[in-house]
Amino acid sequence: MKLGTFELLAILAIILIIFGPTQLPKLTKMFGKSVKSFREGVDEEKTTEEQVAADGGKDKE
Repeated sequence: MKLGTFELLAILAIILIIFGPTQLPKLTKMFGKSVKSFREGVDEEKTTEEQVAADGGKDKE
């Protein structure tokens, strides 16, 4: 599914109507923090999986 320019502008216009221009910076900041947190979690999980693989798959519990 590919979004064109018109679709992106329509989505932005709807967001502005719903939340207003004063709330938009807060929303983008929260979204950015959420994405950063998600990426850190994924990276942490990859690191854990790599460590388990390096240990030969032995469970330490």
